[in-house]
Amino acid sequence: MEMLNYAAKLTERPADMIAGDVERLRNSGYKDRAILDINQIVAYFAYVNRLADGLGVDLEDFWTKK
Repeated sequence: MEMLNYAAKLTERPADMIAGDVERLRNSGYKDRAILDINQIVAYFAYVNRLADGLGVDLEDFWTKK
């Protein structure tokens, strides 16, 4: 659960991230490599989505609601 809280905060409020956020992951058993992986994956998806939104890329048809 702590990983999801970290990912949500990094996505929604990146400027609010503090060292304690990483420390909570460590205290939950995550090693530094896993924390780096979590951070990079969250950041990558944020980047790709902003890139697509900024360029006006449309979703594929299978993503639209029916």
